Amino acid sequence: MSRIYDNWEKLVGAVVRREKDRRLALFQSFSSSSSIGGVSSRLSFDAAVDTNVSSRFSFDFNPFVGDVHVPAGDKHMDEAGSSNWDVGFQPLNEVSSSSSQKFDPADLSNQNIFFFRNVMAIEYEEIKKATKNFKPDLLLGEGGFGPVYKGWIHEHHLTAVKPGSGIAVAVKKLNTGGYQGRQEWVDEINYLSQLRHPNLVKLIGYSFDTDNRIVVYEFMHRGSLDNHLFRRRHQVLPWATRIKVAVGAARALAFLHNLEVPIIHRNIKCSDILLDDDFNTKLSDFGLARDGPTGDMTHVSTRVMGTYGYAAPEYLATGHLTTRCDVYGFGVVLVELISGLRVIDKNRPHGEHYLMKWAKPYLGNNGKLSRIMDSRLEGRYPHKAAYEVGKIALQCVSSDPSLRPAMAEVVAALENL
Repeated sequence: MSRIYDNWEKLVGAVVRREKDRRLALFQSFSSSSSIGGVSSRLSFDAAVDTNVSSRFSFDFNPFVGDVHVPAGDKHMDEAGSSNWDVGFQPLNEVSSSSSQKFDPADLSNQNIFFFRNVMAIEYEEIKKATKNFKPDLLLGEGGFGPVYKGWIHEHHLTAVKPGSGIAVAVKKLNTGGYQGRQEWVDEINYLSQLRHPNLVKLIGYSFDTDNRIVVYEFMHRGSLDNHLFRRRHQVLPWATRIKVAVGAARALAFLHNLEVPIIHRNIKCSDILLDDDFNTKLSDFGLARDGPTGDMTHVSTRVMGTYGYAAPEYLATGHLTTRCDVYGFGVVLVELISGLRVIDKNRPHGEHYLMKWAKPYLGNNGKLSRIMDSRLEGRYPHKAAYEVGKIALQCVSSDPSLRPAMAEVVAALENL
């Protein structure tokens, strides 16, 4: 009997190992169609079987980009050349929609696999309950990824609770039409599940099944900076609050850029800067983030993606991505902060449609800076500090990326105002 039991145990063990190998192979196939360069020292997937849980854009060219400075003879790294993941996974390469490597979510709909380490999977039915079946009244907004709803879940069990109890969360629901959106869903969870910083939005959990992909974040009660700057129903942000927001966003980027393997956000804009009750800043939207160059590499080469108006001119021209591309985007946000104007607005007078083209001559001019300052401030700001912010912004949006400051330098300059 003992021998029979031992043989049976060996047989079961072999079957379990084979099943794990099969699922790991399936996962590797899926991983090869995602879009983050590997970082063995920081980011990784869990491919372990979990039997206790159910399975869960390209740019148009900017008509005004200024002079483009492209260093000659620099070294670079394609995303396909990134280092391998731990446990032997191949690098996650950027794949266009025409690639032969397609990810079909139906392939994984019945697989009991944990994809992401350090983040909890949430049953889709619980998410439906938490948002009252995605009730329109709970819609917070909508971006390229899809709509975002408010919901309520239990802080520890991550199950739906009555509105006003538990914790409020923001539920981002992927539009199911786009392949790129599926890549961004994976990338965003990958990064946010591994990163912790007071100025980065906190990832609560995710959901995945055949038809739905969900990301759940902490709820930011004051919404986005975009709402406060550009929507007139909100009270005017005082000067001190604008500087506080700028410092928080700068700290987030400095943290990302100073990791052992830098992370480039690639899509800095006002709608991705979220605010809590005390106007503390939380940077969000990591769907387009990429690992930056390391060692003697000067840049990574990517397909140009992001938001019109915020992209660095050299990135638009070449697809070469560096941390200085984020610095440029942050400079644009600074100009929006002090002017109260969107980066592009065709409803403004002729010659002022493109904020950076119109505002640049005034940023470093102490006598003319007032022409671009937000009129709603009614002059209630320290003029010397405003001039310093204008100079910082001007440096950040330099057409020569080598002349842009590092984000750590930007943080120091803003904190000294």
